[in-house]
Amino acid sequence: MASTAGTETRFGTRRGGRSAAAMVTALGLVTTAAACGGGSSTEGGGGATVVLAVAADPGTLSPTTALAGTALSMNSFAYDTLVHIEADGSLVPGVAEKWSATPTSVKFTIRPGVTCEDGAPLTADDVAAEYNHIADPKNQSPMLGLSVPVTAVAEADRASRTVTVTTTKPAPFIVQMSRLLPLLCKKSLATPEALAKATDASGPYRLTEAVPGDHYTYVKRDGYAWGPRGSTGAGLPAKLVFKVVANESTAANLLMAGQINAALINGADQDRLDAAEVNRETTQALFGQLLFNQAAGHPGADRAVRKALVSVLGLKQLANVATGGKGRPATGIGETAPTPCTGDTVTGNLPAHDTARAAAALTAAGWAKSGGTWTKDGKPLAVGLSYPTNQGPQVASAVELAVQQWMSFGVKASAKPTGSSSILGTLTGGDWDVAWAPIGVVLPDQLTQFYDGPPPPKGNNFGSIANADYHRLAAQASAKPGVSGCDLWNAADAALVKNVDIVPIANRPLQYYGKGITFEVDGAGIIPSTLRRSAG
Repeated sequence: MASTAGTETRFGTRRGGRSAAAMVTALGLVTTAAACGGGSSTEGGGGATVVLAVAADPGTLSPTTALAGTALSMNSFAYDTLVHIEADGSLVPGVAEKWSATPTSVKFTIRPGVTCEDGAPLTADDVAAEYNHIADPKNQSPMLGLSVPVTAVAEADRASRTVTVTTTKPAPFIVQMSRLLPLLCKKSLATPEALAKATDASGPYRLTEAVPGDHYTYVKRDGYAWGPRGSTGAGLPAKLVFKVVANESTAANLLMAGQINAALINGADQDRLDAAEVNRETTQALFGQLLFNQAAGHPGADRAVRKALVSVLGLKQLANVATGGKGRPATGIGETAPTPCTGDTVTGNLPAHDTARAAAALTAAGWAKSGGTWTKDGKPLAVGLSYPTNQGPQVASAVELAVQQWMSFGVKASAKPTGSSSILGTLTGGDWDVAWAPIGVVLPDQLTQFYDGPPPPKGNNFGSIANADYHRLAAQASAKPGVSGCDLWNAADAALVKNVDIVPIANRPLQYYGKGITFEVDGAGIIPSTLRRSAG
Protein backbone atom coordinates (compact mmCIF):
# COMPACT_ATOMS: atom_id res chain seq x y z
CA MET A 1 0.00 0.00 0.00
CA ALA A 2 3.01 2.22 -0.30
CA SER A 3 4.45 2.88 -3.70
CA THR A 4 7.20 1.26 -5.76
CA ALA A 5 9.07 -1.88 -4.93
CA GLY A 6 12.23 -2.25 -2.92
CA THR A 7 13.42 -2.36 0.63
CA GLU A 8 11.37 -0.99 3.49
CA THR A 9 13.11 2.37 3.81
CA ARG A 10 12.13 6.01 3.71
CA PHE A 11 14.76 8.63 4.28
CA GLY A 12 14.63 11.37 6.88
CA THR A 13 18.26 12.42 6.64
CA ARG A 14 18.98 16.16 6.76
CA ARG A 15 21.72 17.90 4.86
CA GLY A 16 22.29 21.62 5.03
CA GLY A 17 18.96 22.16 6.77
CA ARG A 18 16.92 20.43 4.05
CA SER A 19 14.89 17.32 4.58
CA ALA A 20 15.25 14.26 2.37
CA ALA A 21 11.83 13.13 3.53
CA ALA A 22 10.44 14.30 0.23
CA MET A 23 12.10 11.25 -1.29
CA VAL A 24 8.93 9.31 -0.56
CA THR A 25 9.55 6.69 -3.18
CA ALA A 26 13.09 7.69 -3.87
CA LEU A 27 15.48 5.41 -5.68
CA GLY A 28 12.90 2.65 -5.83
CA LEU A 29 13.71 1.91 -2.20
CA VAL A 30 10.24 1.87 -0.69
CA THR A 31 8.56 -1.48 -0.37
CA THR A 32 5.09 -1.76 -1.72
CA ALA A 33 3.15 -3.30 1.12
CA ALA A 34 1.03 -6.25 0.06
CA ALA A 35 -2.50 -5.22 0.84
CA CYS A 36 -4.52 -8.26 1.69
CA GLY A 37 -8.04 -8.70 2.95
CA GLY A 38 -9.44 -11.83 4.48
CA GLY A 39 -10.63 -13.58 7.59
CA SER A 40 -13.48 -15.95 8.15
CA SER A 41 -16.18 -13.32 8.26
CA THR A 42 -18.64 -13.30 5.39
CA GLU A 43 -20.56 -10.32 6.71
CA GLY A 44 -20.96 -7.41 4.30
CA GLY A 45 -20.09 -3.77 4.79
CA GLY A 46 -19.51 -2.54 8.30
CA GLY A 47 -19.85 -5.96 9.97
CA ALA A 48 -16.83 -7.50 8.23
CA THR A 49 -13.32 -8.27 9.38
CA VAL A 50 -10.62 -7.71 6.77
CA VAL A 51 -7.02 -8.86 7.08
CA LEU A 52 -4.49 -6.64 5.34
CA ALA A 53 -1.10 -8.27 4.88
CA VAL A 54 1.95 -6.02 4.83
CA ALA A 55 5.37 -6.97 3.50
CA ALA A 56 7.29 -5.95 6.63
CA ASP A 57 6.75 -4.83 10.19
CA PRO A 58 6.08 -1.06 10.23
CA GLY A 59 8.49 -0.26 13.04
CA THR A 60 7.32 2.92 14.75
CA LEU A 61 3.79 4.10 13.96
CA SER A 62 4.26 7.52 15.56
CA PRO A 63 2.70 9.83 12.93
CA THR A 64 5.23 12.65 13.36
CA THR A 65 8.23 10.36 12.83
CA ALA A 66 7.11 7.32 10.82
CA LEU A 67 8.28 7.25 7.20
CA ALA A 68 8.40 3.50 6.52
CA GLY A 69 6.05 2.58 3.70
CA THR A 70 4.14 0.06 5.80
CA ALA A 71 3.72 2.54 8.66
CA LEU A 72 2.39 5.25 6.36
CA SER A 73 -0.08 2.81 4.84
CA MET A 74 -1.34 1.69 8.23
CA ASN A 75 -1.51 5.23 9.57
CA SER A 76 -3.69 6.28 6.63
CA PHE A 77 -6.46 4.12 8.13
CA ALA A 78 -6.04 5.62 11.61
CA TYR A 79 -5.26 9.31 11.02
CA ASP A 80 -7.24 11.65 8.82
CA THR A 81 -5.87 14.61 6.88
CA LEU A 82 -6.92 18.15 6.12
CA VAL A 83 -7.54 17.46 2.42
CA HIS A 84 -7.73 14.46 0.08
CA ILE A 85 -6.76 14.12 -3.56
CA GLU A 86 -8.76 12.68 -6.43
CA ALA A 87 -7.43 10.53 -9.26
CA ASP A 88 -7.19 13.60 -11.51
CA GLY A 89 -5.07 15.45 -8.94
CA SER A 90 -7.84 17.75 -7.72
CA LEU A 91 -8.31 18.36 -3.98
CA VAL A 92 -11.43 17.63 -1.94
CA PRO A 93 -12.26 18.53 1.67
CA GLY A 94 -11.35 16.33 4.60
CA VAL A 95 -10.90 17.65 8.13
CA ALA A 96 -10.62 21.07 6.49
CA GLU A 97 -13.98 22.08 5.02
CA LYS A 98 -12.39 24.88 2.97
CA TRP A 99 -9.11 26.68 2.41
CA SER A 100 -7.43 29.54 0.57
CA ALA A 101 -3.76 29.71 -0.37
CA THR A 102 -0.91 31.76 -1.82
CA PRO A 103 2.63 30.50 -2.58
CA THR A 104 3.63 31.42 0.99
CA SER A 105 0.49 30.86 3.05
CA VAL A 106 -2.68 28.83 3.51
CA LYS A 107 -5.72 29.28 5.72
CA PHE A 108 -7.68 26.12 6.60
CA THR A 109 -11.13 26.15 8.18
CA ILE A 110 -11.47 23.08 10.40
CA ARG A 111 -14.70 21.11 10.13
CA PRO A 112 -16.72 21.08 13.39
CA GLY A 113 -17.36 17.77 15.11
CA VAL A 114 -14.01 16.10 14.37
CA THR A 115 -12.71 14.11 17.34
CA CYS A 116 -9.76 12.01 18.39
CA GLU A 117 -10.42 8.46 19.55
CA ASP A 118 -10.86 9.45 23.22
CA GLY A 119 -13.71 11.76 22.20
CA ALA A 120 -11.72 14.98 22.60
CA PRO A 121 -12.41 17.48 19.79
CA LEU A 122 -9.72 18.00 17.17
CA THR A 123 -9.50 21.78 16.95
CA ALA A 124 -7.61 24.44 15.05
CA ASP A 125 -5.28 24.64 18.07
CA ASP A 126 -4.38 20.97 17.65
CA VAL A 127 -3.64 21.34 13.95
CA ALA A 128 -1.51 24.46 14.46
CA ALA A 129 0.40 22.76 17.27
CA GLU A 130 1.24 19.80 15.03
CA TYR A 131 2.47 22.07 12.23
CA ASN A 132 4.71 23.94 14.67
CA HIS A 133 5.96 20.73 16.30
CA ILE A 134 7.10 19.29 12.97
CA ALA A 135 8.53 22.64 11.80
CA ASP A 136 10.63 23.01 14.97
CA PRO A 137 14.15 21.75 14.05
CA LYS A 138 14.77 20.50 17.59
CA ASN A 139 12.10 17.82 17.11
CA GLN A 140 13.93 16.39 14.07
CA SER A 141 10.72 15.22 12.42
CA PRO A 142 11.35 13.58 9.04
CA MET A 143 7.91 14.90 7.99
CA LEU A 144 9.48 18.35 7.63
CA GLY A 145 9.66 19.07 3.92
CA LEU A 146 7.19 16.29 3.16
CA SER A 147 3.95 17.32 4.84
CA VAL A 148 5.05 20.63 6.40
CA PRO A 149 7.10 23.33 4.62
CA VAL A 150 10.56 23.79 6.09
CA THR A 151 9.92 27.43 7.13
CA ALA A 152 6.31 26.98 8.28
CA VAL A 153 4.74 28.81 11.23
CA ALA A 154 1.12 28.11 12.15
CA GLU A 155 -1.39 30.18 14.13
CA ALA A 156 -4.89 29.15 15.22
CA ASP A 157 -8.03 31.21 15.65
CA ARG A 158 -10.38 29.18 17.82
CA ALA A 159 -13.38 31.43 17.24
CA SER A 160 -13.27 31.07 13.45
CA ARG A 161 -11.93 27.49 13.53
CA THR A 162 -9.08 28.54 11.23
CA VAL A 163 -5.41 27.63 11.02
CA THR A 164 -3.11 29.96 9.09
CA VAL A 165 0.25 28.55 7.98
CA THR A 166 2.86 30.97 6.61
CA THR A 167 6.32 30.38 5.15
CA THR A 168 9.29 32.61 4.45
CA LYS A 169 10.06 30.75 1.21
CA PRO A 170 7.58 29.82 -1.53
CA ALA A 171 5.73 26.55 -0.93
CA PRO A 172 3.58 26.35 -4.07
CA PHE A 173 1.91 23.08 -3.07
CA ILE A 174 1.37 23.97 0.56
CA VAL A 175 -2.23 22.67 0.40
CA GLN A 176 -1.31 19.45 -1.38
CA MET A 177 1.40 18.78 1.20
CA SER A 178 -1.23 18.76 3.94
CA ARG A 179 -2.75 15.55 2.58
CA LEU A 180 0.40 13.84 3.90
CA LEU A 181 -0.02 15.20 7.45
CA PRO A 182 -1.63 12.61 9.81
CA LEU A 183 -3.66 14.64 12.30
CA LEU A 184 -3.53 13.97 16.04
CA CYS A 185 -4.62 15.82 19.15
CA LYS A 186 -2.14 18.25 20.72
CA LYS A 187 -1.74 16.32 23.98
CA SER A 188 0.11 13.53 22.15
CA LEU A 189 2.79 15.92 20.86
CA ALA A 190 4.34 16.00 24.35
CA THR A 191 5.29 12.31 24.05
CA PRO A 192 5.08 11.31 20.37
CA GLU A 193 7.07 8.14 21.09
CA ALA A 194 4.02 6.86 23.00
CA LEU A 195 2.31 6.41 19.64
CA ALA A 196 4.94 3.99 18.34
CA LYS A 197 2.54 1.09 18.97
CA ALA A 198 -0.66 2.99 19.77
CA THR A 199 -2.91 5.60 18.15
CA ASP A 200 -4.40 8.96 19.00
CA ALA A 201 -6.57 8.51 15.95
CA SER A 202 -8.45 11.21 14.04
CA GLY A 203 -9.44 8.81 11.26
CA PRO A 204 -11.89 5.93 10.92
CA TYR A 205 -9.89 3.29 12.87
CA ARG A 206 -8.04 2.98 16.18
CA LEU A 207 -5.28 0.51 17.04
CA THR A 208 -6.31 -2.02 19.70
CA GLU A 209 -3.54 -4.63 19.53
CA ALA A 210 0.08 -4.56 18.37
CA VAL A 211 2.20 -7.71 18.08
CA PRO A 212 5.36 -6.58 16.25
CA GLY A 213 6.45 -8.89 13.47
CA ASP A 214 3.09 -10.64 13.38
CA HIS A 215 -0.08 -8.52 13.33
CA TYR A 216 -1.75 -5.22 14.23
CA THR A 217 -5.50 -5.00 14.90
CA TYR A 218 -7.60 -1.90 14.25
CA VAL A 219 -11.28 -1.38 15.14
CA LYS A 220 -13.62 1.06 13.42
CA ARG A 221 -14.56 4.13 15.43
CA ASP A 222 -18.16 5.14 16.02
CA GLY A 223 -19.34 8.48 14.67
CA TYR A 224 -16.65 9.01 12.05
CA ALA A 225 -18.04 11.51 9.54
CA TRP A 226 -15.23 13.68 8.16
CA GLY A 227 -13.69 11.61 5.40
CA PRO A 228 -13.27 12.78 1.79
CA ARG A 229 -16.08 15.24 1.04
CA GLY A 230 -17.54 14.48 4.48
CA SER A 231 -17.92 10.74 3.89
CA THR A 232 -18.61 8.54 6.91
CA GLY A 233 -17.50 5.15 8.20
CA ALA A 234 -20.72 3.50 7.05
CA GLY A 235 -19.85 0.43 5.01
CA LEU A 236 -16.22 0.26 6.12
CA PRO A 237 -15.18 -3.10 7.62
CA ALA A 238 -15.61 -3.22 11.39
CA LYS A 239 -12.11 -4.58 11.97
CA LEU A 240 -8.79 -4.52 10.13
CA VAL A 241 -5.94 -6.89 10.92
CA PHE A 242 -2.61 -5.99 9.33
CA LYS A 243 -0.74 -9.29 9.04
CA VAL A 244 2.96 -9.41 8.19
CA VAL A 245 3.40 -11.58 5.06
CA ALA A 246 6.95 -11.08 3.86
CA ASN A 247 6.94 -13.33 0.80
CA GLU A 248 4.99 -12.24 -2.27
CA SER A 249 4.53 -15.78 -3.58
CA THR A 250 3.13 -16.80 -0.21
CA ALA A 251 0.64 -13.95 -0.45
CA ALA A 252 -0.35 -15.12 -3.94
CA ASN A 253 -0.80 -18.69 -2.71
CA LEU A 254 -3.01 -17.53 0.15
CA LEU A 255 -5.03 -15.43 -2.25
CA MET A 256 -5.55 -18.31 -4.66
CA ALA A 257 -6.54 -20.56 -1.74
CA GLY A 258 -9.11 -18.07 -0.55
CA GLN A 259 -7.36 -17.49 2.78
CA ILE A 260 -6.85 -13.79 2.09
CA ASN A 261 -8.82 -11.41 -0.07
CA ALA A 262 -6.26 -9.18 -1.73
CA ALA A 263 -2.55 -8.83 -2.37
CA LEU A 264 -0.23 -6.50 -4.18
CA ILE A 265 1.69 -8.75 -6.59
CA ASN A 266 4.45 -7.30 -8.75
CA GLY A 267 6.38 -10.40 -9.82
CA ALA A 268 5.89 -13.57 -11.82
CA ASP A 269 2.87 -14.60 -9.73
CA GLN A 270 0.84 -12.06 -11.69
CA ASP A 271 0.54 -14.53 -14.57
CA ARG A 272 -1.30 -17.22 -12.64
CA LEU A 273 -3.57 -14.68 -10.97
CA ASP A 274 -4.43 -13.21 -14.37
CA ALA A 275 -5.06 -16.69 -15.73
CA ALA A 276 -7.47 -17.30 -12.86
CA GLU A 277 -9.20 -13.99 -13.70
CA VAL A 278 -8.65 -12.57 -10.24
CA ASN A 279 -9.89 -8.99 -10.15
CA ARG A 280 -7.19 -6.33 -9.97
CA GLU A 281 -6.69 -2.58 -9.56
CA THR A 282 -3.62 -1.00 -11.11
CA THR A 283 -1.59 2.16 -10.74
CA GLN A 284 1.72 3.17 -12.34
CA ALA A 285 5.05 4.22 -10.83
CA LEU A 286 8.44 5.18 -12.26
CA PHE A 287 10.61 2.07 -12.10
CA GLY A 288 13.62 2.73 -14.29
CA GLN A 289 15.70 5.89 -14.65
CA LEU A 290 19.36 6.60 -15.31
CA LEU A 291 21.09 9.41 -13.40
CA PHE A 292 24.50 10.75 -14.51
CA ASN A 293 27.23 11.93 -12.15
CA GLN A 294 28.28 15.30 -13.58
CA ALA A 295 30.92 16.09 -10.97
CA ALA A 296 34.35 16.97 -12.32
CA GLY A 297 36.36 13.95 -13.41
CA HIS A 298 33.35 11.81 -14.33
CA PRO A 299 32.44 11.16 -17.99
CA GLY A 300 28.89 12.37 -17.38
CA ALA A 301 30.18 15.91 -16.85
CA ASP A 302 30.34 16.19 -20.66
CA ARG A 303 26.87 16.56 -22.24
CA ALA A 304 28.19 15.10 -25.51
CA VAL A 305 29.19 11.94 -23.67
CA ARG A 306 25.81 11.71 -21.94
CA LYS A 307 23.99 12.05 -25.25
CA ALA A 308 26.21 9.50 -26.93
CA LEU A 309 25.80 6.97 -24.15
CA VAL A 310 22.01 7.29 -24.33
CA SER A 311 21.94 7.17 -28.13
CA VAL A 312 23.72 3.82 -28.01
CA LEU A 313 21.09 2.26 -25.77
CA GLY A 314 17.87 0.69 -26.92
CA LEU A 315 15.71 2.26 -24.22
CA LYS A 316 12.55 0.42 -25.21
CA GLN A 317 14.40 -2.88 -25.07
CA LEU A 318 15.85 -2.01 -21.65
CA ALA A 319 12.38 -1.11 -20.38
CA ASN A 320 10.97 -4.39 -21.65
CA VAL A 321 13.71 -6.43 -19.96
CA ALA A 322 13.57 -4.52 -16.68
CA THR A 323 9.81 -4.92 -16.31
CA GLY A 324 9.41 -8.39 -17.78
CA GLY A 325 7.40 -6.94 -20.64
CA LYS A 326 4.79 -5.49 -18.27
CA GLY A 327 5.99 -1.89 -18.17
CA ARG A 328 5.34 1.19 -20.24
CA PRO A 329 7.69 3.88 -21.52
CA ALA A 330 8.18 6.57 -18.89
CA THR A 331 6.30 9.81 -19.51
CA GLY A 332 7.35 11.66 -16.35
CA ILE A 333 10.38 12.02 -14.12
CA GLY A 334 8.94 10.64 -10.91
CA GLU A 335 5.85 12.50 -9.71
CA THR A 336 3.68 9.60 -8.52
CA ALA A 337 -0.03 9.73 -9.31
CA PRO A 338 -2.23 11.26 -8.19
CA THR A 339 -0.15 14.38 -8.60
CA PRO A 340 -1.36 17.89 -9.43
CA CYS A 341 0.78 18.34 -12.55
CA THR A 342 0.42 15.85 -15.37
CA GLY A 343 1.74 15.79 -18.89
CA ASP A 344 4.33 13.90 -20.91
CA THR A 345 7.72 15.48 -20.25
CA VAL A 346 9.80 12.61 -21.68
CA THR A 347 8.53 11.56 -25.13
CA GLY A 348 10.56 13.23 -27.87
CA ASN A 349 13.01 14.82 -25.44
CA LEU A 350 15.61 12.02 -25.26
CA PRO A 351 18.22 11.29 -27.93
CA ALA A 352 17.04 8.73 -30.49
CA HIS A 353 18.71 5.34 -30.80
CA ASP A 354 21.42 6.11 -33.34
CA THR A 355 24.95 4.75 -32.94
CA ALA A 356 26.25 6.67 -35.95
CA ARG A 357 25.10 9.95 -34.44
CA ALA A 358 26.61 8.92 -31.11
CA ALA A 359 29.96 8.31 -32.79
CA ALA A 360 29.79 11.67 -34.56
CA ALA A 361 28.99 13.45 -31.28
CA LEU A 362 31.97 11.89 -29.51
CA THR A 363 34.28 12.70 -32.41
CA ALA A 364 33.13 16.33 -32.36
CA ALA A 365 33.84 16.44 -28.63
CA GLY A 366 37.45 15.35 -29.15
CA TRP A 367 37.13 11.59 -28.65
CA ALA A 368 38.76 9.12 -31.03
CA LYS A 369 38.33 5.39 -31.43
CA SER A 370 41.57 3.47 -30.95
CA GLY A 371 41.80 -0.29 -30.80
CA GLY A 372 38.03 -0.52 -30.61
CA THR A 373 37.81 1.81 -27.58
CA TRP A 374 36.90 5.50 -27.43
CA THR A 375 39.75 7.54 -25.90
CA LYS A 376 40.55 11.17 -25.19
CA ASP A 377 43.84 12.58 -23.96
CA GLY A 378 45.09 9.03 -23.72
CA LYS A 379 42.30 7.90 -21.39
CA PRO A 380 39.53 5.44 -22.35
CA LEU A 381 35.86 6.29 -22.02
CA ALA A 382 34.96 4.16 -19.01
CA VAL A 383 31.68 4.08 -17.08
CA GLY A 384 30.30 2.02 -14.25
CA LEU A 385 26.54 1.53 -13.98
CA SER A 386 25.47 1.25 -10.34
CA TYR A 387 22.14 -0.33 -9.49
CA PRO A 388 20.30 -1.63 -6.39
CA THR A 389 20.02 -5.40 -6.31
CA ASN A 390 16.74 -5.23 -4.41
CA GLN A 391 14.87 -4.33 -7.60
CA GLY A 392 15.18 -7.90 -8.74
CA PRO A 393 16.89 -10.03 -11.41
CA GLN A 394 15.08 -8.35 -14.30
CA VAL A 395 16.71 -5.01 -13.49
CA ALA A 396 20.07 -6.77 -13.20
CA SER A 397 19.48 -8.21 -16.68
CA ALA A 398 18.59 -4.76 -18.06
CA VAL A 399 21.77 -3.30 -16.56
CA GLU A 400 23.87 -6.08 -18.10
CA LEU A 401 22.23 -5.41 -21.46
CA ALA A 402 23.10 -1.70 -21.22
CA VAL A 403 26.70 -2.60 -20.36
CA GLN A 404 26.89 -4.94 -23.36
CA GLN A 405 25.55 -2.26 -25.71
CA TRP A 406 28.08 0.27 -24.45
CA MET A 407 30.95 -2.20 -24.73
CA SER A 408 29.95 -3.08 -28.29
CA PHE A 409 30.14 0.63 -29.12
CA GLY A 410 33.64 0.91 -27.66
CA VAL A 411 33.01 2.06 -24.09
CA LYS A 412 34.76 0.31 -21.20
CA ALA A 413 31.59 -0.35 -19.21
CA SER A 414 30.83 -2.41 -16.12
CA ALA A 415 27.88 -3.20 -13.89
CA LYS A 416 28.15 -2.09 -10.25
CA PRO A 417 25.58 -3.90 -8.07
CA THR A 418 24.87 -2.44 -4.64
CA GLY A 419 22.88 -3.73 -1.73
CA SER A 420 19.37 -2.43 -1.30
CA SER A 421 20.39 -0.07 1.48
CA SER A 422 23.71 1.03 0.00
CA ILE A 423 22.61 2.70 -3.24
CA LEU A 424 21.91 5.90 -1.30
CA GLY A 425 25.37 5.69 0.24
CA THR A 426 26.85 5.19 -3.21
CA LEU A 427 25.11 8.27 -4.58
CA THR A 428 26.00 10.48 -1.62
CA GLY A 429 29.59 9.20 -1.60
CA GLY A 430 30.14 10.40 -5.17
CA ASP A 431 32.17 7.40 -6.41
CA TRP A 432 29.89 6.45 -9.30
CA ASP A 433 29.36 7.34 -12.96
CA VAL A 434 25.82 6.32 -13.92
CA ALA A 435 23.11 4.95 -11.63
CA TRP A 436 19.81 3.16 -12.10
CA ALA A 437 18.02 5.51 -9.69
CA PRO A 438 14.30 6.18 -10.12
CA ILE A 439 13.37 8.98 -7.72
CA GLY A 440 9.70 9.26 -6.88
CA VAL A 441 7.85 12.04 -5.08
CA VAL A 442 4.25 13.22 -4.90
CA LEU A 443 4.77 16.90 -5.80
CA PRO A 444 6.95 18.48 -8.51
CA ASP A 445 8.71 20.93 -6.21
CA GLN A 446 9.98 18.04 -4.09
CA LEU A 447 12.28 17.07 -6.97
CA THR A 448 14.24 20.33 -6.82
CA GLN A 449 16.43 19.11 -3.97
CA PHE A 450 17.61 16.22 -6.17
CA TYR A 451 18.14 18.10 -9.43
CA ASP A 452 19.14 21.59 -8.29
CA GLY A 453 21.16 23.13 -5.50
CA PRO A 454 24.20 21.74 -3.66
CA PRO A 455 25.47 18.17 -3.98
CA PRO A 456 26.23 16.00 -0.93
CA PRO A 457 27.17 16.54 1.83
CA LYS A 458 25.43 19.93 1.80
CA GLY A 459 22.44 18.85 -0.26
CA ASN A 460 20.77 16.00 -2.14
CA ASN A 461 21.75 16.90 -5.72
CA PHE A 462 23.45 13.53 -6.15
CA GLY A 463 24.40 14.09 -9.79
CA SER A 464 25.83 17.60 -9.28
CA ILE A 465 23.37 18.82 -11.92
CA ALA A 466 23.62 22.49 -12.89
CA ASN A 467 20.80 22.96 -15.40
CA ALA A 468 20.15 26.69 -15.83
CA ASP A 469 16.81 26.15 -17.57
CA TYR A 470 15.55 23.85 -14.81
CA HIS A 471 16.70 26.30 -12.13
CA ARG A 472 14.98 29.23 -13.84
CA LEU A 473 11.73 27.43 -14.65
CA ALA A 474 11.45 25.82 -11.20
CA ALA A 475 11.93 29.22 -9.56
CA GLN A 476 9.19 30.71 -11.72
CA ALA A 477 6.88 27.79 -10.99
CA SER A 478 7.50 28.07 -7.24
CA ALA A 479 6.14 31.61 -7.32
CA LYS A 480 2.74 30.36 -8.53
CA PRO A 481 0.24 28.61 -6.25
CA GLY A 482 -0.69 24.99 -6.92
CA VAL A 483 -1.75 23.92 -10.39
CA SER A 484 -1.36 27.43 -11.84
CA GLY A 485 2.36 26.67 -12.08
CA CYS A 486 2.01 23.25 -13.73
CA ASP A 487 3.01 24.38 -17.22
CA LEU A 488 6.22 25.76 -15.77
CA TRP A 489 6.86 22.63 -13.69
CA ASN A 490 6.36 20.47 -16.77
CA ALA A 491 8.76 22.65 -18.74
CA ALA A 492 11.31 22.40 -15.92
CA ASP A 493 11.04 18.60 -15.88
CA ALA A 494 11.44 18.48 -19.67
CA ALA A 495 14.58 20.63 -19.43
CA LEU A 496 16.28 17.93 -17.36
CA VAL A 497 15.40 15.26 -19.91
CA LYS A 498 16.45 17.34 -22.92
CA ASN A 499 19.83 18.00 -21.32
CA VAL A 500 20.24 14.28 -20.61
CA ASP A 501 20.69 14.99 -16.91
CA ILE A 502 18.28 12.14 -16.23
CA VAL A 503 16.94 9.40 -18.49
CA PRO A 504 13.49 8.10 -17.49
CA ILE A 505 13.16 4.62 -18.98
CA ALA A 506 10.09 2.78 -17.74
CA ASN A 507 6.99 2.86 -15.60
CA ARG A 508 5.84 -0.36 -13.99
CA PRO A 509 2.27 -1.22 -13.01
CA LEU A 510 1.56 -1.88 -9.35
CA GLN A 511 -1.16 -4.52 -9.40
CA TYR A 512 -3.49 -5.09 -6.47
CA TYR A 513 -5.41 -8.34 -6.83
CA GLY A 514 -8.59 -8.76 -4.83
CA LYS A 515 -11.18 -11.39 -3.86
CA GLY A 516 -14.08 -10.71 -1.57
CA ILE A 517 -13.35 -7.01 -1.21
CA THR A 518 -13.62 -3.94 -3.40
CA PHE A 519 -11.32 -0.94 -3.24
CA GLU A 520 -9.65 1.78 -5.24
CA VAL A 521 -5.93 2.52 -5.34
CA ASP A 522 -3.57 5.40 -5.97
CA GLY A 523 0.19 5.74 -5.85
CA ALA A 524 0.13 5.26 -2.08
CA GLY A 525 -1.92 2.06 -2.20
CA ILE A 526 -5.47 1.22 -1.16
CA ILE A 527 -7.56 4.32 -0.48
CA PRO A 528 -9.04 3.70 3.00
CA SER A 529 -12.43 5.26 2.36
CA THR A 530 -13.05 2.89 -0.58
CA LEU A 531 -12.46 -0.43 1.20
CA ARG A 532 -15.52 -2.69 1.31
CA ARG A 533 -16.29 -6.38 1.72
CA SER A 534 -18.11 -7.98 -1.20
CA ALA A 535 -19.44 -11.33 -2.29
CA GLY A 536 -16.96 -13.84 -3.68
